[in-house]
Amino acid sequence: MMDDRSSKLILVPILAVLFVMIGYQYICPAGSNSCHFKAGDTLKGVSLLSSPYQDSDDFYRDQDLEDDSPQKVPSKFNFTERDLDRHVEFNMKGDDVIVFLHIQKTGGTTFGRHLVRNIRLEQPCDCKPGQKKCTCHRPGKEESWLFSRFSTGWSCGLHADWTELTNCVPVIMDKKEAQRNKRNFYYITMLRDPVSRYLSEWKHVQRGATWKTALHMCDGRSPTQDELPTCYNGDDWSGVTLTEFMNCPSNLANNRQVRMLADLSLVGCYNLSSMNESQRNHILLSSAMSNLKNMAFYGLTEFQRKTQYLFERTFSLRFISAFTQINSTRAANVDLSELVRRRIEELNFLDVQLYEYAKDLFLQRFQFTRQREHQEVRLKRREERRWLREQKEQARPWPAKHKGGGNRGGRRGAGGEKGTEGVFPATTEDYTSQVARCFSVIRVLCCFPHENCQVCESHSGSALECPLVS
Repeated sequence: MMDDRSSKLILVPILAVLFVMIGYQYICPAGSNSCHFKAGDTLKGVSLLSSPYQDSDDFYRDQDLEDDSPQKVPSKFNFTERDLDRHVEFNMKGDDVIVFLHIQKTGGTTFGRHLVRNIRLEQPCDCKPGQKKCTCHRPGKEESWLFSRFSTGWSCGLHADWTELTNCVPVIMDKKEAQRNKRNFYYITMLRDPVSRYLSEWKHVQRGATWKTALHMCDGRSPTQDELPTCYNGDDWSGVTLTEFMNCPSNLANNRQVRMLADLSLVGCYNLSSMNESQRNHILLSSAMSNLKNMAFYGLTEFQRKTQYLFERTFSLRFISAFTQINSTRAANVDLSELVRRRIEELNFLDVQLYEYAKDLFLQRFQFTRQREHQEVRLKRREERRWLREQKEQARPWPAKHKGGGNRGGRRGAGGEKGTEGVFPATTEDYTSQVARCFSVIRVLCCFPHENCQVCESHSGSALECPLVS
């Protein structure tokens, strides 16, 4: 009997725990955000006017964005406001196309997947299991809004560079999609610290990668064997040591980011005899800097959250999930001596200068955008307070008629009662103007930062109801 009672006493809490676990799984299934809590989460009051970047699923926190860089970064370059303000009116339903220039080992594969799988869209990209490419069509059309590895494939060649893409993309899209209207192409890319990128490429080649099917098209042709000799014999360069990798003078890993962003036609493509080396390097670097600055957007591998933030503000698109900063990479695990590091920097001296320029511009753009966004928030709050004050003033009762006023502004009715015409003014004009002002406030506050009033007004109707509208 004692054994039976002990068994029952043990069985009861076990069953209770199982019941709770089953209930929790039912109420909060895996992957659900309905039961997602973090320490320090608090209930937030609902703002009078909703902001496109301040809704309940906004995963940005000031600390996340500020932790990986100083609050204010002094610039070494004289950037203008036009250089810093990169907001574009991207029309996905129209003729606009985002073109992703994917430079090897810059985190482009991860970013490319974000583009096809992680953007909140009216018509999401159709990504079928087991297939690398997704179909990214405009809403209601059989036309692509994205030109990238994971949407259109390597249509212009494996890891096509700026020279190839700018000549190839319009032609390819015209062949695939018969369209009379001229398209607007918005080029984007990712950059990475040159030493880390170089080491990552070495590790990748050491494992057997070659990219030997890349076309390297320039001025209508690929380079000859003499212009671009290979660094190895056989099918690949598997097992190559870092010293061997650095010792190949024709290794395209050297200054890869500058070469892939510059207009190679300016230097005779891959013909090194067309001009002296110093002149060639100067033209390549200047061209790469100019093209990078004029791109609609670029991100940095070392600043994932800022990259996400700037992309969203540039194109007025939202990602579903937050980007993750991964610092533990194969390149980070390579034990380098100071001598070897300096050797890599010398081999990539153009990339080092480009990255210094790119990082400066990137952080200046981030600071500019954040500052402008904070100003817009303050403006909205000021307008909210002004609007609330106006409503309170309008809700106050009209003052009683002063004594001794006689019948001025009023008259007696047939029964001798005092008329109300002079005491309470006509409300038709006030009502109309107040309703117009109410919706004018909605339009100004919601649309001011983004100028997409047609969309924002439809949302504002639910976010704010004018008290004067029945």
